Amino acid sequence: MTGTALVDDKFGRESSLRWQSHLLLAIIWLIAVIGLVGTTAAARTPATFKGLAICAIFGVLVRMLRAATTPAAMTGFLLTGCLYLRTVDQPNGGWLHTALLPGLALFVLAFAATRFRRSQKEQSGLAESRRGRRGSQIAANMGAAALAALALPHGWTSPEPALFAPLIAALAEAAADTVSSEIGQAVGGTPWLLTTRKRVPPGTDGAVSLAGTISGCLAAAIVVLAAVPSLRLDGRQAAVAWIGAIGGLFSDTVLGATLERRGWLNNDMVNFISTAIAALIAFAWYFPGRPTMLW
Repeated sequence: MTGTALVDDKFGRESSLRWQSHLLLAIIWLIAVIGLVGTTAAARTPATFKGLAICAIFGVLVRMLRAATTPAAMTGFLLTGCLYLRTVDQPNGGWLHTALLPGLALFVLAFAATRFRRSQKEQSGLAESRRGRRGSQIAANMGAAALAALALPHGWTSPEPALFAPLIAALAEAAADTVSSEIGQAVGGTPWLLTTRKRVPPGTDGAVSLAGTISGCLAAAIVVLAAVPSLRLDGRQAAVAWIGAIGGLFSDTVLGATLERRGWLNNDMVNFISTAIAALIAFAWYFPGRPTMLW
C-alpha cells in the first residue's frame, strides 16, 4: 500500500468510527465532572483553589501554543484538575507534590515529539493537525489516569505512594505511545508489524520500529522519574509504574495491528484501552489490603 493510499484508508476508517471518540469523550467528561465537583465540594481549602487556578492557567497556555483545540484545552483542565485534587496533601499542599508534575512531563514530551521533523511528517500525511489535539485525544491519553486518580481514597492526607502507581503507569504509557509513534515516523525507517514481523509503510496501525520503541520506553521512564519526587514513589513502585507503561505500549501495538486495522476500534479507543491496561498491570502488582509485590 502506498503512502497516499495508507493515509486515505486510515482516514476512512477513523471517519466511520468517529462515534467511538464522541462516546469516549462524553463518558470521561461525565465521570470527571462528577468527581471534580464532588472533591471540590468536600475540600474547600487553599490547596484546592490554588490547584484549580494552576490547571486553568495551564489549559490557557496549551491553547495559546496551539497544542490543543479549545474543547481539548477544557478537557485537559478537567482531567488535570482530577489528577491534582486526588493527589494533593490537604489543606495546604503544593502542586509540586501532586500528579501535575508527571502530567507536565507528558505534555512536554508529546509537544516536542509532535513537532520533531514536522514538515517531513506533513509531506507524508502523517503529521498531527496544526490546530492541535482534539478533546477526544486528550480524553484517550489522560482519561484512564484521571479515573485511576478518582478511585483513590480521599481525605486530608495523600494515599500511600503505592496507590499512585496505576495512574502514573497510565500517564507514562500515553507519553510512550505518542513519542514512539512520532519519532518512529520521523527517523525509524521502514517499520514492521509485531504480529506478522513483515515490513510495512510508516504510519501503518500497529507498526513498530527500533527507534520508536526505544524512544517510547525512554519517554515512559521520564514520566515515571518525574513522579518519584512529586509523589514520593520508591524504587519498586517506580519500576511497577514503568513496567505497566511498557505493557500498555505493546498492548497498543497489538490492538493497532489487529482490531484497529480491521476497523473495529479507532485510534482514540485503542489509546484509551492501552492506558487502562497500563494502569491495570500496575494495579495487579498489589493485592487489596496491603501492597504485596508479585515478584
